[in-house]
This record gives sequence, C-alpha cells and structure tokens, in this order.
Amino acid sequence: MKPTVAVTMGDAAGIGPEIIVKCFSSGRLWERCDPFVLGDSKVMRQAAGSLGAPISVRPIRELGQAHFRPGEIGVLDFNNIDLDKLELGQVNPMCGKAAVEYTLRAGEMALDGEVDAIVSAPLNKDSMRQAGFEYEGQTQILGELAGSRNYGMFLLLGKLRIMMLTTHVSLREACDLVRKDALIRKIQLARSALELFGIRSPRLGVSALNPHCGEGGLFGSEEQEEIIPAVRGCRSQGIDVKGPVPADVIFFKAKNGEYDAVIAMYHDQATSAAKLLGFGNVVTLLAGVPFIRTSTGHGTAFDIAGKNIADPTNLREAILAAIDLAGKMKSRGKHNG
Repeated sequence: MKPTVAVTMGDAAGIGPEIIVKCFSSGRLWERCDPFVLGDSKVMRQAAGSLGAPISVRPIRELGQAHFRPGEIGVLDFNNIDLDKLELGQVNPMCGKAAVEYTLRAGEMALDGEVDAIVSAPLNKDSMRQAGFEYEGQTQILGELAGSRNYGMFLLLGKLRIMMLTTHVSLREACDLVRKDALIRKIQLARSALELFGIRSPRLGVSALNPHCGEGGLFGSEEQEEIIPAVRGCRSQGIDVKGPVPADVIFFKAKNGEYDAVIAMYHDQATSAAKLLGFGNVVTLLAGVPFIRTSTGHGTAFDIAGKNIADPTNLREAILAAIDLAGKMKSRGKHNG
C-alpha cells in the first residue's frame, strides 16, 4: 500500500505553492504515494494558473474526499487566505497564521494515523511572529504538538547527516545554549534516530563551537566546560561519539565516511556545510517525534516569489525521503527517535 503524504503549503506569499504545483505536475509522484496538500485552494489554483501547469486543483473538506490521481491536486482547504490582501514576496501575518494552521493540522493527522508522513513547504518566521506566534519554526510547532521532550532537526545529504544543537536563535543566544545536558540529549537523540536508517551503532562526531576547539580555553571555554564533559558522559553510556572536532574539519571527515552523523553547535554552522557539501540540495528530517516529517532545506525565497523560477528539487527530494522513511518506520513499528 502506498503511503499517504500530507504536504503543507507553507507561507502563501513565498515559493511554497509554486514548487508544490511543479512537484504535483509529475505523474511519478502518484506512483510512489497518495499525496495531498493542506492549504488554501485559491492560492494553489492561482499558482497553477500562473505556471500554466496541466493540473487542476480540487478543494476537499476531509481526506476521504481525495482522489489521489495524477493531474489533480487535492487541497484540504482552510480557505484562510484573502487574495486581495496577498502580495507575493511580502511579510504578512495573515500568511503566517495560515501556515501555522496547516502545520498543526498536519501534525494532528499524523498523530491520529490518518497520514503516513508530513512534508513541509517553507514557513516565513517573520510573518508567523507578526501573527502572534513565538515558535522558532515548524520544528518546534510539531515537537511541542507531539509532546516530545527531546526533538531536533537532521539535515540529510545522502549518507551525510547533520543534527543541530541549536536552531533558529541569534548567534549570541546559540552560544549561551551550548550546555552539557542539552548536548547529551542531542547525542542520544541522534543515536536513536539513526536506527531508522538501519544504523544501530552509529559513529557520531561533535563539532566544536570556537576556533581551534577553543585552544584550551584561550578562544572560549565552552569546549572545556560543556562539550568535552558531554562527550565523555555519552561515551560512558556506550555511545560511539568523538569530539569536539574543529568545525572546519569535521564535515569533510563526515563526507569521507568517518562519521554517520555530526552534531553541529548552531544553525549556520550546519547549513553552510550542508549546502556546500550537498550542492544546495538539502532535506531536513524532524527526529524525536512519532511520525515522519521532512521539509525543504531552504526558506520562503520572497525575492523570487511569483517569478515562476523556483527550483522544486528540494521539495521533490523531501517527498521522496518521506516516502522512504515512512516505509522504514512502518516496517520497524518504531518511534522516530
């Protein structure tokens, strides 16, 4: 049986609707899964019309009404976007609120077993916060909805995987959040999540925060006071983990097969390496929740929204990864991390 995949539309003012239409325009998608969209049917119809895509948009009120057939996008229609107030490429709290609503409903459907996987088009954090939500992003929305005490985001680049200790916070705050207990939880999460990939005894590498691993405290004390104790604590639990390793070295070691996954200290440390080593094609996986959720490794790209030039590759890869991982989770009957 093919998995049912829920694709959230993301921010209506961004490239989400465009890349969804481009992905759904390929009949190959239906060969692998039963996909549908949570979003606004008017926005999806507008995107399809702008692209001249040979595909129709069908609003549905419940999943049972979906046809799951090539040439048609079934949209679980929230009808929460006023097209007269929508300006592509612009921050808009209406769009931020709507995107949160799609994400929450998809999470509820996954928890209830109505869908086998969620794939998220990008949400704009400024729009979301102007709507009154203080989430860091969709990772936090779904992690909290699932009631998880230990969740995190993996960047997937084939056999190279990177997990972030901190995500969408300032660099100053990220440094303050590099703490022994938090790092231990992330290392444990990474080990557990990698079982989904069939890796039962993963080799993990932990990145340093400071240049030269802090040079014995000369360039910062986080390595001595927080990272090294965390690594030692995890090794005492039987986890194969090494670190801290200088950030300008560890990702190339991982690419060459020395580690099954790397734990990076902050967002751009992870994403810069991922986009360089993955040549821009990055998929993210939410670990630590009882369902599969993947997303694109990019944002809403307001600068090109409405220009019909957005590349759907990352979304397509996120959907394919979700299909594959949903099958693995079902066969193992296990929690994702």
